This record gives sequence, C-alpha cells and structure tokens, in this order.
Amino acid sequence: MWVLLRSAYPLRILLPLRGEWMSRRGLPRSLVPGPPRRRYRKEALPALEVPVLPVTATEIRQYLRAHGIPFQDGHSCLRAPSPFVGASQLKDQTSATTSFSLFINKTTGRFLCMTSLAEGSWEDFQASVEGRGDGDREGVLLSEAPEAEDSEEVRRIWDRAVPLWELPEPEEAQLARVMFGLTKVTDDTLRHFSVRYLRPARSLVFPWFSPGSMRLRGLKLLGAEGQEGGVHYVETTIPRPGAYHNLFGLPLISRRDVEVVLTSRELDSLALNQSTGLPTLALPRGTACLPPALLPYLEQFRRIVLWLGDDLRSWEAAKLFARKLNPKRCSLVRPGDQQPRPLEALNRGLNLSRILRSALPAWHRSIVSFRQLREEVLGELSNVEQVAGVRWSRFPDLNRLLKGHRKGELTVFTGPTGSGKTTFISEYALDLCTQGVNTLWGSFEISNVRLARIMLTQFALGRLEDQLDKYDEWADRFEDLPLYFMTFHGQQSIRTVIDTMQHAVYVYDICHVVIDNLQFMMGHEQLSTDRIAAQDYIVGAFRKFATDSSCHVTLVIHPRKEDDDKELQTASIFGSAKASQEADNVLILQDRKLVTGPGKRYLQVAKNRFDGDVGVFPLEFNKSSLTFSIPPKSKARLKKIKDDNGLVVKKPSSSKKGAVSQNSETYSSKAPNPYQPDPSKPSR
Repeated sequence: MWVLLRSAYPLRILLPLRGEWMSRRGLPRSLVPGPPRRRYRKEALPALEVPVLPVTATEIRQYLRAHGIPFQDGHSCLRAPSPFVGASQLKDQTSATTSFSLFINKTTGRFLCMTSLAEGSWEDFQASVEGRGDGDREGVLLSEAPEAEDSEEVRRIWDRAVPLWELPEPEEAQLARVMFGLTKVTDDTLRHFSVRYLRPARSLVFPWFSPGSMRLRGLKLLGAEGQEGGVHYVETTIPRPGAYHNLFGLPLISRRDVEVVLTSRELDSLALNQSTGLPTLALPRGTACLPPALLPYLEQFRRIVLWLGDDLRSWEAAKLFARKLNPKRCSLVRPGDQQPRPLEALNRGLNLSRILRSALPAWHRSIVSFRQLREEVLGELSNVEQVAGVRWSRFPDLNRLLKGHRKGELTVFTGPTGSGKTTFISEYALDLCTQGVNTLWGSFEISNVRLARIMLTQFALGRLEDQLDKYDEWADRFEDLPLYFMTFHGQQSIRTVIDTMQHAVYVYDICHVVIDNLQFMMGHEQLSTDRIAAQDYIVGAFRKFATDSSCHVTLVIHPRKEDDDKELQTASIFGSAKASQEADNVLILQDRKLVTGPGKRYLQVAKNRFDGDVGVFPLEFNKSSLTFSIPPKSKARLKKIKDDNGLVVKKPSSSKKGAVSQNSETYSSKAPNPYQPDPSKPSR
C-alpha cells in the first residue's frame, strides 16, 4: 500500500485569487445562511521560493517505467493501477482494464483515482511512490467534501424544490416552461436528469451527484429574468463556481458508451438527449473553462462532439477545449443560422441528428484549399461585431478605435514614469475580466497584495477603507471573477514565465495575460550582453505564445527618456523597433503638462492592425476609486468636421471659445491635440 503525503497546495507557480465562500445572490432570504465562517489554509500559499516547472508526458512515462509501474496511454491522461483501492474493491474489478483506475494528466501530472476519488499533484504521487514523509503529514489526500454550510444549504434547497409536473397550478408550470424554453422538453426527460423547480426563487435546479455513489454534492440554480427583447438567465452554483466541477449528466453515462456530446448549458443537454438519444454532458462553467480535473471522466470516449453555442465565442472555446481533449477524437458543430444551440434547434423543429452528422473534425494536417476556409470566412463576414472581440464597458472610446479585445493578439502598452500605467492597465484588464475573460496577471514590479487591493477598489468603485463593513460583500463578488496571479516578483527568466503562462492556459483556459513589465525579465537573459537583442528575443517569445496559444498578451514596456514637453511616440518605446513591429496594438498613456494649467492624461492608440483606426481620447482620473473611466453622468457630444485633407475628424463641442471639453470623445490621429495650447492665442 502506498502512502500519500499531503503536500503544500499548490506547488505550481500560479496563485489563484480564490476564497472559501460565495455569496448566494438571487436566492430567497429564507434560503440564505448566516454569516460565513472564513477558513484560511496556510497550504494555499506558495511553499517554494523557486517555482517548479510543469512536468512533461515524457518525464511521467520515464518515472513510471523506472519504478516498474505499468500504465496505458490515453487521450489526455495515462492510466495506471491505483494504490488507493482497498482489497474489497479489488475483488469487484474483473479485468485488467478496470483495475487501471488511476488517471495521471499528461500535462500537469495531477492524478485522480476513479474508485476511491483520491487525488493530488505530481509531487504527491512521487512522494507516495518513494515513501517520503515526516510522520505527522501522512495520509490519503481525498477529494475535499463540501463544507458543512454548503452541504446543509444544498440539502435544504433540494428538499424544497419540486418537479415541474408536480406544481399545484398548471399555469405556473406552463409559465416556467415558456421562460426557460422547455415547451418541447418532456416530463420524462426532466425526470431522467432529475431536474427540479424552486418556486420561491423561480429557478430550475440541476443536481450534482458524485459518480457511483449518487451522493448530492452541489447544485446549480438557473433563474430567468424577463428583459426587453428576450430573457436573461442568471446562474448560481453551490459551492462557488471555482469548486463546482459537475459534468451534468455524468451518472447517466454507461461504461460502454464510446461517443458523447458536450454542451455549454444543461438545457441544451436535455434537448440533445431527448432528440438523439445520445449521451450528453454539460460543462460546469459553460464556454468559460474546461477544468483539467474533469478530463479523466472523458477518457472512455473515442469520439467527442462539442456543440457549445451559436456565436463565435462558443466556436473559439470549442477549438480551445478540443486541444485539451485531443483534437483527433473531437468534432465541432459550427455556429450558423441553421445550426443554432441545441435547445433552440429543438424548438424550431430542426433535425438535431443531421446537425451532429455535419460536425467538422477538429484536427487536420493542413489546409489544402479555400473550400476548408469557406465557411469560416462566411462566419466572420456575417458576425462582424463578434469577430471584433469582447468590448469594454468602461472605455467606450476604446471600442470605437480597437473595436474589441481579440484572442491571439499582442498589445504593447507604454507611458511616462509615474503616469499611472499599472493603475490604468489593471482597470483595463478588470473591465474584460468582469465580462468573463479569464485573466492571468504577472506583476513583477508591485506585490500581488497591492495589485489586488487596487483592482478591488476599482471593482467596488470606491475606497473600502472607509466602509470596512462592506469588505466581505465586495470581496465575495471579486473572488468569483476568473482572475489569477503569478507569484513572481522581481527579475525572472522568460523561459519560466512562458512555461507558467502555458500551464495557466491549459489549467484555467486563460484568454488574457498581462505582463507588467518587460524590463524585469531582461536581467536573466544570458543570450547576449546587448540589452536590445535580449529584449527582441523576449518580445518574439511573447508574440509566438500569443499566436500559438490563441491568447491575448498585454505587455507593458517602459519608454525611452524623453523631454517633458514632448509627446511619446511609437519610436519612444525602449529598445529596437521589433516591439512595435510585432505588436498588433500599441497603446500610449500620454501625460502632458500644459503651460497654463495642470497636466492632462489621455490614451493614444498608435497602432491597430485589426482595421487601422488610430486616435486619442482623454482620461479622467478618479482618486477615490482609482479609475480612469469617465463617470457615466458626463455626456459627450461628438461633432464631425473635415480637415484640410478631407478626412472626417471628431472634435468636442465647446460652449466657450477655446475651452476644452472634459468628456470621453475620440480624436483622430490627424486632429489637433486638445491638450496642447493653441499657439495662435495668447496665454493667460
């Protein structure tokens, strides 16, 4: 029998900003528990000063062979005999295949025993094999059970929820079916998946059962709110989203099933299973993330079809998830008018089996003709706004210029020392993170605690020092954001940073990486004594990572020393021209000092490879909330005029002659600088 050590978690280099409590928004007062008892684990802090590099599949195979452990090669995991299966359980296993119940992830090395549910890191596995331990920390690391508070709440909600067909009033049941689009979903399907309805919250309740034991581990509540032109759905999970790892429909999967359809919503799984009879599973967090902890449960399938939604964001997520699952066994349903999401297809009377047969393979060796690109080109032309990327909610003028935040691009950001680069870029990234863009922060200049404090203040739009009684409320909401931090500080090697980023993309499905700043990686490069050559190599590495990983990288670079009375330009970025050449976008935070008054900040988009629009717009700093976004009550009026070259230029309308309008207007790159004094007018 092997002994497994409970090692410090995580030993990796990522420190997720997560906690132990999730606020129960959207539930009736009678179902909300009392104040949470916070528990802080010392093990959650990084245990090693020197980061441990991710293990490779080759190293895992070599280690297993060296210790005489038999294994089988799977799609995303290696299977081996489990040391955590008792003698009674071994008697129930009738074949060599079923005895290989330990799954080891090829990328991260984390393991999971499907029989005993023991799990741990690669370091835990090595310690158990080699018998290393200190006595007091020995023990089997089992998957953590839900907290007592969560367990009680789950059971209380589940007991109060009732099946739709048992509602006393038929009108209420019919209204619920209409709100959730279940008019064509039968009672037998709802009964098959154990779906219930919580009347006080007007929400559907989807259970999370443990595989095998059918023990109730958690719930997802889906509420519907009527809005103009449609219905808005609100999800609440117990436990919190970071710990909710439910593949909805997993207890209904047979060991003999070799094909499965993955969806992003539980409602879509109901529609697919009813129409096609195929095994269906719903991902716990939709298109936001596919946790690697779920991969062992998908190893048995020889073919996986991903039908995640009807927009380009779902299409991009499907291609990303296929990389984790092994693209050779994955097929993707392309979004289109005749291929909407499964529930809508059922309600429209479309043939779902025919749509599944049209799924495209996720893997091919090369593109040989335009025929294979034809549908993707049509998709981009017919969904121009979605192709432009995720739009900012706090910076509407950034949307007018950059159009949106897109995957696979490299953004270079610069500005004078002390102008507020870190403060601005933290709000810039927070804006996207609140809209579901999984974000990884690499802050080498300031500590993660200070950065998190800045971002929490920006998130709450106010100083929490003056209202500490509301800290827990805002912190609970902040914890649920898909936000993670690297634990690096000071000088770091580019190879270590890239390895960490690749690990984060795999584990957390990171879509946006912020590096602040590049200069802190140049001291470790021994390629050349020439700092310019070292910087070119680092920029090239980030460019390659962004393209290969389909992940947006925002890179902060200090500018060269310039005179205070001169504006920064693209050529002002430190180093050679490679940074601006490799970048898809170049943003410059200008901090001009006026002769007649205080300095004014504005953001300049100096390069935009997507559609070429460049320009500037003013920024107004709010010290109490540490934000640069314009207050919503300030209304901007845009006036279009033509300059001498006939180009349309946007300028602010001013009630007084020579006055500068303080609003969020966009200025063309050829428009006169609004913060530069007019030389034709005398200064006061």
